Formats: sequence, structure tokens, C-alpha cells
Amino acid sequence: MTTIKTSDLFVDILISEGVKFVFGIPGEENLDFTESMRHRADQIKLILVRHEQAAGFMAATVGRLTGQPGVALSTLGPGATNFTTSAAFAFLGGFPCLFITGQKPIKNSKQADFQIINVVEMMRPITKYTKSIPSGNMLAASVRRALSQSVAEKPGPVHIELAEDVAAEETASRIFETLDFRRPIAEPKAIDRATEILLSAKNPVVIIGAAANRQRAIRALRAFVEEMGIFWCSTQMGKGVLDERSPLCLGVTALSNKDYCHYGIDFADVLLICGHDESEKPPIIMTPEGTRKVIHVGFSQANVDNVYSPSAQVVGDVANAVWQIHEKLRASGKKWDQPILKRYKELSDPLLRTGMDDSAFPMNVTRVVADIRKVLPEDGILSLDNGLYKVVFARLFQAFQPNTILLDNALATMGAGIPNAIACKLLFPDRKVVSISGDGGAQMNLPELATCIQYKISSVHIILNDNAFGMIKWKQGLAGFENWGLDLQNPDFVEIAKAYGAQGYRVAKAEEFAAILETAMNSEGVHLIEVPFSYESMAADLIQVPKKAEAVVEQIKQEFGTCVVENCLEE
Repeated sequence: MTTIKTSDLFVDILISEGVKFVFGIPGEENLDFTESMRHRADQIKLILVRHEQAAGFMAATVGRLTGQPGVALSTLGPGATNFTTSAAFAFLGGFPCLFITGQKPIKNSKQADFQIINVVEMMRPITKYTKSIPSGNMLAASVRRALSQSVAEKPGPVHIELAEDVAAEETASRIFETLDFRRPIAEPKAIDRATEILLSAKNPVVIIGAAANRQRAIRALRAFVEEMGIFWCSTQMGKGVLDERSPLCLGVTALSNKDYCHYGIDFADVLLICGHDESEKPPIIMTPEGTRKVIHVGFSQANVDNVYSPSAQVVGDVANAVWQIHEKLRASGKKWDQPILKRYKELSDPLLRTGMDDSAFPMNVTRVVADIRKVLPEDGILSLDNGLYKVVFARLFQAFQPNTILLDNALATMGAGIPNAIACKLLFPDRKVVSISGDGGAQMNLPELATCIQYKISSVHIILNDNAFGMIKWKQGLAGFENWGLDLQNPDFVEIAKAYGAQGYRVAKAEEFAAILETAMNSEGVHLIEVPFSYESMAADLIQVPKKAEAVVEQIKQEFGTCVVENCLEE
């Protein structure tokens, strides 16, 4: 009987699944695994990071962008615990990835409980599947099951623990074949009910959620809204599924039920919500009287609560469900002309351009958004960390293609922006990639600049610097509390960049920023741009834009007549 070393088999399985990169920091318990990788270095590459959390973010981003699990590797104990934030990021976000952790020998303990914690139980609440491999003969089946669960809806992280002695042993096991499968399609009666509700609608609006960000669903949604003439918007993590330059785009549900986009949604009498993911902030506050009908289209049934209670459900493959509804509506000859929504878009769009040419310094974030959009090509990727500026980018930065703006509206963790950008660049070396972080979030994984330098990953990283944890400081002020505990004494970011071997720039006036960014993007190497910015102007815009949108609604009432508007607008 032919046998193979268990760690060799594990690496061969990953290669057979198309894995190109393993991100992580090995420990002594992983040495058999890394040796197996070394012998296959022409097929799979180890990206040695500076912190396991960053490795997990990178693996999750590979899964997010490809639909196939990215892979992260750590040792036991502290290496494994460092995975928890990025595992939670992938779990809530719906990003397929595999976390591999080492362990002391399990058949002959040599160090008692040194560094040993129950990693499997630690990972259980934040993964879809977690298992410690008891013998080499169990590896192939367990990995096959883990990878299968990782990509099943809702996608997410899985975890395999491989002990040192198990990795080294011989096994007669072989790679399990990957089986193709088709997701279940929606039941015909559900399609008929959804179509019936839509046919009765005067002003339907489509809301695109995170779970609709799948390639087949993108094509189906594009054909549907364009032919039917239905206005649409997206959640933050559904952003980019459709081209936001569309005259039918109402924007992004970004802040609260009183944001500008929500005033537009308030005109709708029917909402077709495709790919809602309850891990995101609710896309819309439901009308308490239930007068607006809501159709849930998702891979699984809706989880009903006080902010999401649909009138009808279409459960099954989202792409197929949208296609079926589209075919039914096409056969009926129904198309929509929505003059009220057209007028709202015409009047509200200019509200978003306020400050885009602002020369104030420190910079207005609206100007930062506008300049990046001018410089970044259509297929360029923007990787956002977390902070109040993320809401501004969600609202103002137009995405032209899917997955060209990566933001996290599920776990909403700081520290992910730079690692996510590195993963993007490794996947798409010919595309422009820019990360944006606040000064607080940037320092959580700033050492990954060294990873960029080591592996020659050309990329651009912007730090918005207000010398504070600005979002919480702003909230502190809104709550009427004294400014306390949130100001930062920051290092010289330009000098830090140079110390890592990167190019460093500090913007000195608003008019410089676009030129510096363009120079950095069109140059080889790693570039860090520090942008002093002001939270005050950003916070003012976040408050003023909804107030202006409310005035637009009143103008529309006057133009169309209150009774006409109130047929679909709730007071």
C-alpha cells in the first residue's frame, strides 16, 4: 500500500483546490507543513506576515474576491488566538477561508500544558466548521468537508487543527474529489407571489445586499433593473454589484433611516430586497404599519425581527430567482416609469457633491473621496479600514465594477484595510490597489508594509490623520461628554514608511493630494501617503445632507401634489 506524509497530503489538497497563497507565521508545530510547502513552492507560496490577524484578513479577502477559500496558517496558543478577530470578520462578512493552526503532539505529550488551549472550542462560535485531526487517515475527508462548508451559503471561515505528530505520520488516504453542485432554486409559487406584488407596485425599488455580490447574481440584477426601469440602491457591502453611474441608482444605505438614500427609498411602495444579510446594519427601517410591501430574495429564509419583516419570501439561488421574476414581468409586458424617483435623484444628487472641490486644510474627506475617484481607474480597488470616513466613502465614492471598493459593514473592525489591500494586489498584480485607514486603525497592522517590501507588492496606502480615534471622539462630543481618552500622540508616518523601505509623502495642502496619489499609483514600490484631515467638516456634512434631503422631499410634494406623493410616501 502506497502511503504519503500527512502534511504532504494536506498541501496537495490545497493545490488541487487552486490555492496559490498561504498567509501566516509558522511555529515549530507547523514545520512539517512548511517543509511540504517548500517542496511544492512552484505551485503554492507562503506569504510570511508580521501578525497572524493580518494573515486572516488576507485569507478572508482572497475568499471574498474569488469565491474560493483563502488560507491562513498559525502555530498553536498565541498564534491561534491572534486569528480570532479575522475569523469573526470572515464569519460575519460571509467570506470563505480556511484557518490552519498547529498543536503539540497529541499522542505523546512532551510539554504538559505549555501554550495549550482548546483552540477548536475557541473557534467554534466564529467558524462554520472546526476540527482537530486525530490521525492522518482522517485528514482528507475532514478538509474536504471543511472546504465544502466554507463555500456553501452563507460562505464563511472554517478551521483545521493539525498536531505536530499527526502532520508527520504516514497515511494511505487520498484526495477526495470535488463534487459540482447546483444550489436549489426558488419554488414557483413564491416566484408568482413576488411577481404579483411587483405588478401592483407604482414605485418599486430594488435593494442589493451583501449576499447578492455573486457573479451570476450580478448579471441577473443588471439585466433586470435595466430592462424593467426600476430604481435601485445597495447596502454598503452590496456596493459595486451594479455600476453606480446608472441613472437608476439611488445610492447606498449608509448611515441611518434618515440618510439621503432613505428619503428616496421612502417613495417606494414595494421593496425587492436581494441578498439581505442580517450581519449588516439593516438596509431600511420597516414601516411600523406594514403598508410598504417587502419581498425577500435570498439563499435562505429571512430572519424576521423588528427592523426586517418581509411580506413575501423567495428562497433559493438569488441569480435564478431574479431571472425567474424578470421573465414573468417581461411576459406581462410591464415596465416602470418613475417620475417621482427621477425627480428625487435629480434634486438630491447635487447634495452629495458639496465639498468635492473644497481647498480647506486639514482636508475635507469629501475632497479626498472626489480626488481618489478621479485618479483611480475603473477597475482599481479601494480597500477601506473602519471609521466614520467609511460611511462617507460608502455614500460618495461611486463604484463602477463589483468588488472595487472593499468595506466591512458586518464586524466593522479596525486594522483590516492594509492587509486586505495586500491580498488584492497579490490576486490582481496588474490592477491599481489603494488602502485607506485612519491613524488609529493604520497602526494596528502598519508593520505589514514590511510584508509588501519583502514580496515586492507594489501598493499605495493612505492614512487619514486627525491624531485621535476620531469617530468615537465625535460620538463622545455628541453625547455631551468632555473630550477625554481618545487623542493620539502619533509617530512620524513618513519616516516610518521610509524605515520599512517604502516611499513616504505628507500632504501639505488640499491641491497636492491628487497629484501625489497619481504619482504613487503609477510608480513601482510601496507608497504611504499621510493626509491631515478634519472630522468637523465630515461630521457637519453627515448631519446637513439628510436635512437637505428632507427639504427635497417637501419640494417634490409641492411639484407633484401631496396626495400623489403620499400614495407611496409615509409621513
